[in-house]
Amino acid sequence: MAGNSSRRGAVRKQSKKNAGGSGGQVRRGLEGKGPTPKATEREYHKAHKIAEAKKRADKRAGRSSGPRGRRKPGDAEWIAGRNSVVEALRERVPVTAVYVAEGAERDNRLREVFKIAAEHGVGLLEVSRGELDRLTDGAVHQGLAAKIPPYEYAHPDDLLDAADEAGEKPLVVMLDSITDPRNLGAIVRSAAGFGAHGVVIPERRAASMTASAWKTSAGAAARCPVAQAVNLTRQIKAYQEAGCFVVGLAADGDLTLPELVADDDLALGPLVVVVGSEGDGLSRLVAESCDRLLSIPMAGVLESLNAGVAASVALYAVAEARARR
Repeated sequence: MAGNSSRRGAVRKQSKKNAGGSGGQVRRGLEGKGPTPKATEREYHKAHKIAEAKKRADKRAGRSSGPRGRRKPGDAEWIAGRNSVVEALRERVPVTAVYVAEGAERDNRLREVFKIAAEHGVGLLEVSRGELDRLTDGAVHQGLAAKIPPYEYAHPDDLLDAADEAGEKPLVVMLDSITDPRNLGAIVRSAAGFGAHGVVIPERRAASMTASAWKTSAGAAARCPVAQAVNLTRQIKAYQEAGCFVVGLAADGDLTLPELVADDDLALGPLVVVVGSEGDGLSRLVAESCDRLLSIPMAGVLESLNAGVAASVALYAVAEARARR
């Protein structure tokens, strides 16, 4: 009824905010805000935090220091056990500190450790057994452990520079997926002994310079640089462009070791020797990238040699050929 329109609350009052309409607010609210940012770009998303953590880890490992920067594999490594520590110190593995558990029995091995550590200025620290358990991640340490720093890898180009500075033709060893650190250490030892300018290993799926490799190298890793390559086939191409002749060791190679050393252009020139993995030998792409495949003649029915032995035989032959000329 008309009279009721004057009753308090009968007519809805229009607010000043909406007096002129929505002003396009509803329309703007329905408009799109563009594509959703990637998970890695959203600050509070788990994927973003993982990506940032990886960047920090890469930076700590030295991977962001540029193409010629030296790279480290990670944190320091521990050698646990009395025999292992004694052998590491004897072989001049770069131990930074020796940790002894409180109350550890003083036997001949421990006394030898104290003697070598004192002679070479290696720090000795006494800690509780619980602390030593924690440091060595629960390994059987027998009250004794040694700490070694992460290995500092060279850049593959550094090996050519070292040869140039010495006034020599480069002799480089490349390892294709060698997974046994003892084989790696043995090859580094042979490379140092036969005048090679360094060893190149892949960054992934291969043995690295662990304490075991250091120990097997008998200290040669301190004299013969080890470099890491992201991709072996690309590095082979880079060496070829730098003037190196690349041979890959293979049982069915088309070039024999005696033929190689008899050719002055090959034996005396810049040379890269590629050694395949322990079981499968050279991978297909690496074999196809080599200039020639090199075989070592064998007597009898033995088909092939251990990777470390094969590398030593080849390096010895090349070193002898260079020494004669």
